[in-house]
Amino acid sequence: MSGNQPRMLAITEINNREPVAVEMPESLSKIWATDVFNLATMEEALSKNAFKAMKNTVQTGAALDPGTADVVAAAMKDWAIAKGVKFFSHIFYPMTNATAEKHDGFIITNSDGGAITEFTGSLLIKGEPDGSSFPNGSLRMTNAARGYTAWDPTSPAYIMHTDNGATLMIPSVFMSWTGEALDKKIPLLRSNAALDKAAKKVLSLMGEKEIATLSSSCGAEQEYFLVDANFASSRPDLLLAGRSLFGAPPAKGQEFDDHYFGAIPERVQVFMQDLEDRLYRLGIPAKTHHNEVAPGQFEIAPYFESANVASDHQQLLMTLLKITAKKHGFLCLLHEKPFAGVNGSGKHVNWSVGNATQGNLLDPGSTPNDNLIFLLFCGAVIRGVHVFGPLLRAAIASAANDHRLGANEAPPAILSVYLGDQLEKLFMDIKAGKLNETAKGGMMDLGLTQILTFERDPGDRNRTSPFAFTGNRFEFRAVGSSQSVSGPLVAMNTMLADSLEWIALRLESSLAATASQTEAVILVLQELMQAHGGVVFGGNGYSPEWHRMAVEERGLKNLPTTADALPAFLDPAVVELFKKTGVLTPVELASRYEVYAEQYILSIEVEVKLTVEMAKTLIYPAAMGYIADLAATISAAGEVGVKLDAAVAGKVATEVNAMMLAVAELSAIIGKHDFDSTEEHMKFCANTVRPLMDEVRLHADRLETEVADELWPLPKYRELLFFR
Repeated sequence: MSGNQPRMLAITEINNREPVAVEMPESLSKIWATDVFNLATMEEALSKNAFKAMKNTVQTGAALDPGTADVVAAAMKDWAIAKGVKFFSHIFYPMTNATAEKHDGFIITNSDGGAITEFTGSLLIKGEPDGSSFPNGSLRMTNAARGYTAWDPTSPAYIMHTDNGATLMIPSVFMSWTGEALDKKIPLLRSNAALDKAAKKVLSLMGEKEIATLSSSCGAEQEYFLVDANFASSRPDLLLAGRSLFGAPPAKGQEFDDHYFGAIPERVQVFMQDLEDRLYRLGIPAKTHHNEVAPGQFEIAPYFESANVASDHQQLLMTLLKITAKKHGFLCLLHEKPFAGVNGSGKHVNWSVGNATQGNLLDPGSTPNDNLIFLLFCGAVIRGVHVFGPLLRAAIASAANDHRLGANEAPPAILSVYLGDQLEKLFMDIKAGKLNETAKGGMMDLGLTQILTFERDPGDRNRTSPFAFTGNRFEFRAVGSSQSVSGPLVAMNTMLADSLEWIALRLESSLAATASQTEAVILVLQELMQAHGGVVFGGNGYSPEWHRMAVEERGLKNLPTTADALPAFLDPAVVELFKKTGVLTPVELASRYEVYAEQYILSIEVEVKLTVEMAKTLIYPAAMGYIADLAATISAAGEVGVKLDAAVAGKVATEVNAMMLAVAELSAIIGKHDFDSTEEHMKFCANTVRPLMDEVRLHADRLETEVADELWPLPKYRELLFFR
């Protein structure tokens, strides 16, 4: 059988494939949140007192009494069973960027041997998975396994439908028996509490009287690739590592700029409609979808929600992307850089802060007082990014994201803040002791009578900035597509809480020293900008000049790899930040460093093993087979007096030998673990292992362009990226 036969069979099947039949969705009003036990559902299912208590908990975070939990559990069970549910699960989010769930039945047996259903408040409130079998950073030893899940009533329960049935999913936190957070949800809830406390201080000093509970909000743009499952099944690297460890660039990539916002392929359109139908039933407000820059790359973006719910929905979105893709014959790749040479995938986290009484505090207001509050909160973000930039970089660090950051398709690893020309000028005026009116963008008038005029934004967009103000929110553009948004949200909320505390302390003194609120705000922001304005940058973040200026003149840190970035978790200032805000104890923070470092090392070790295996068992045999064919042809031609050039065979042989030398070096270091520290091990992975992997790939990809297509065993980029 020829080496490329699986590829050819896959192409034939794809060309003859019809889009999966999907029922046309009903109107949005009929399907919206029909599988969610939200406040609207609770109002019908609960008593007035129970509903009032639940509403208060959801909207303010107030404590819920156990009696109400019993009432909620009974109503939740009845609602779920009426929809065909037989099992429930406390779903939680361990430190893996993935979700975890343990399913339990509603069923119990009685003394007569019969079966009945039961779901009490105690079952709703608490579950018990194994605390030592999830990443825990030495918080739990193997012999100390107890861990708990606990219901989070601020995030609604929902029903997950699969071909095998339906399950009631109960969003939960996950902790050890000794009380430490083992998940990504507990720190997020704590960071919101810290933010609420600090923001209320500033708002009170600014004369606000009625101040509802404040929370961060999030809208995360999710990028992803779709690869036909027939091709993916012949790519061990895609299946196990999520990215192609080998692959020569195709003749056509993304250089024509013809894929971004282009017409969506029919099969992908059907997939998207099916996905969004499921999302709407689960109350996830998917708002936009489109082709992204790279061929085979797409994006879906939800509307803003409270950070806790948005984080849960992001995890669910990633799960549904993979499940729905499989149904439609695709493999969904969430890796940050699945294909070298084309754009990778990010998850731009749009982030703001607000409440029910003051609204969005990062939205320039229509009154002078509103503008002053906006400037204080915007200034707090500037200070936070300047002081805790390395923490933000650590929060998005992963083996996958290292491939994407700074690759002229994503922001650099230097954390800076983009404000837009007009807002940047405003803050620079404040630095000089002046305060002008918050700038407006002016009207966009093209001089065409048939095109309506509209107000443009006060600043342009800067795609090279990792942290950009975009009109009424900040966009953290450096987050990776496979990552949970909880980690970045925790870092942003906590740094903002610290900066607001800093502002409140100085604002109180400034207000006591001057009769003018405006002058008091100017004095505080002037001090802030003089100390932290160096983090504001509106130019080209890719330019070498900026990299030099950022590090040498402004004192910002360039942390290009995870090995460089993760030690920020151990910085005494970061440890103190999380300790004083109550978001993470020093032990919990250290555990996260240990977990993320281990995940980085393990990810690279998996890739190394795959690189060695694929080079030896797939690429080497194909290349040697081609050399044998060439040698036989040259020999046969010589026997009949025809002399053929052997240069091609020589070139292939040279590349094979070079590849296998690099493979031998990689093989020799796979088992190396005698390091003095975790940081030393990470540095070894970043500075020694990865360059060797790149060398193996260099020679293998050259071989792909030389070896006969009929012998090449791996689906090529042109097939992975362009066949739909």
